[in-house]
Amino acid sequence: MLRARTLRSYIARRFLAMIVGALAVCMTLIFMIDMVELLRQSRSAATVTVWQLMWVGFLRMHAFTEILIPFAVLVGSIGALMSLSRRSELAVMRAGGMSVWQFLRPGMTVALLFGIVSVAVYNPLAAEATARAEQLMATLFGSETSFINSSAGNWLRQDGVDGASVMSASAVAEQGLSLTGVTVFRYDNQGRFLAHIRAEKASLGDGYWDLVNVAVAMPGREVERFGAYKLATHLDRERALDALGSVNSVSIFELPGVIDMVERSKLPTARFRVQYELLKSRPLLLVAMVLLAATVSLRSFRQGGIQTMVATGIIGGVGFFLLTEVSRQIGLAGLAPAMVAIWLPVVIAVLASVTMLLHQEDG
Repeated sequence: MLRARTLRSYIARRFLAMIVGALAVCMTLIFMIDMVELLRQSRSAATVTVWQLMWVGFLRMHAFTEILIPFAVLVGSIGALMSLSRRSELAVMRAGGMSVWQFLRPGMTVALLFGIVSVAVYNPLAAEATARAEQLMATLFGSETSFINSSAGNWLRQDGVDGASVMSASAVAEQGLSLTGVTVFRYDNQGRFLAHIRAEKASLGDGYWDLVNVAVAMPGREVERFGAYKLATHLDRERALDALGSVNSVSIFELPGVIDMVERSKLPTARFRVQYELLKSRPLLLVAMVLLAATVSLRSFRQGGIQTMVATGIIGGVGFFLLTEVSRQIGLAGLAPAMVAIWLPVVIAVLASVTMLLHQEDG
């Protein structure tokens, strides 16, 4: 029993080392690619330093990392199994009477725990980092970026006692209550254009937006600047969250409350429900990645064709991620329940991988 425990611990460490290594490579590539984009944007902001850009890149990296965690587990699992096979350790285990399920159990356990930690610990930190990165991006680049760049976010049409307005923000914080890098087009009650408003920040009050450091451009008049400016709106917190909120800046622990709040306001909850189910399914998804990796990694090096098997595994993983993305979009469109749209591809991947492993093991 002690020897079996030692062997399982050894296999688990190999899986953990390979998965962490693959994830570290993914994070490094994400950071470097994002830094290139940040450096390109910094040409229009003379006061931005390299250290500020690196900090923003570090904060932004975590949102992309969450997307690549399953891919890192797939690549790391393939690497771990290929390493064991290259050293003939898998052959020795099989000769000792171990089945594929016995030496895969430590890897699946590592993937399951890795998924739980990534959801319960890493996701809240990544959500906070994403919200902070959005605020810093708007602070560093908001006043220097062009109108086209600053309009990359969602646009919101709202009514108020003084007429309608159309608003966009570079960054959203506090679940839609606080905006940064605000652009507003204001109209009167007859729909005639009144003013183009740019503000550094905006916070939602009771029946109005409180704008800070405002520049107002009206037809036929010079630009006027105000330290504070109030914009009338009938918008409330729930509708602001639905229109401007970012699901990536909401952690898994906050999502149930957000879903309930939006649902009580009779607003669409599809994107929040899909995100919630996506996070809940991650532990099983990572286990599926280990099983998928095993289907293409158990062949002996002496039999040849290793490169083909690895390429097949990577292509299969990419195909699976495309399937999950299509299913996710179906859920976002409301064509299927969020639970079905997210969990069905994961269950299919598990069942298909188990079927292939049973065929390889027992014939």
